[in-house]
Amino acid sequence: MIDPETQAGWVPEADAVDEEEEMPLSLRLSIADTLTLGNATCGFMAVYFTTTGILIPHLTGIDDSAGMARHSAATAVILMLCAAVFDLFDGLVARKLRSSPMGAELDNLSDLISFGLAPAYFVLVYGMVADDAHQRVAALGAIVVLLAVVLRLARFSCVTLKDGMFQGMPSPFGALTVVSIVLLELPFVATLLAILGTAWLMVSRVEYPKPRGRLAVAMLSWIVLSMGLLAAWAFDAPSGQLLLQTGCALQLVMSAVIPLFATARRVNNFRDNRREARAAQLP
Repeated sequence: MIDPETQAGWVPEADAVDEEEEMPLSLRLSIADTLTLGNATCGFMAVYFTTTGILIPHLTGIDDSAGMARHSAATAVILMLCAAVFDLFDGLVARKLRSSPMGAELDNLSDLISFGLAPAYFVLVYGMVADDAHQRVAALGAIVVLLAVVLRLARFSCVTLKDGMFQGMPSPFGALTVVSIVLLELPFVATLLAILGTAWLMVSRVEYPKPRGRLAVAMLSWIVLSMGLLAAWAFDAPSGQLLLQTGCALQLVMSAVIPLFATARRVNNFRDNRREARAAQLP
């Protein structure tokens, strides 16, 4: 029906009601989004335990601060591992079920908290409490880690990559590598160089496979094993320190080996393509 004065169509009241009912549906949280929020919560709690269990006891000189620091450091890293589990499953659930239009933004913001802020803050506090560390230099290293994750997440949102591959070290894997370097208690210079190298890998163009299928199962198994090693260290189990250092060393080895395998595969693919091109040119 047309209004003769305005020549504008009347909007049926039923359509207006339907539009109002449809808008909230697109903003409702899906199961995948709930897992993503669990990721962000774990990252925030990791910062909390790093502050209350490591930094504050160190600044106030509370007795038995070493034991408290060990428990709190283990709890903080376990929470980062839990965040990685949430990050792994929210993608799987989103592919199987659905994700809201906010899913991608929620995932980036949660990853920034859990795998950017939390490990960077862990490095910053390490620079304040370690005997041989330099606070300002450690703060610079923490900033580099944070900015590397920010750049990596921003590039991930803008660049379209081939299916099944990441460009640069994934931020969860990078965060776990950074905290493993700190927990190894290497000399300060070696620790800082390793942290900077990890930050570089996160913003590099080295390809990493996405955790799907067997690789996802392997990653989940490694996370559970890492939690067990951290718990053994936290409760001062026999050889707990050795087990923790072994796990951290394996994390560093994987962070170094995966790029080598990726580079070797790229070289082999390049050689195969050249051979096929030469074979196609032969009469």
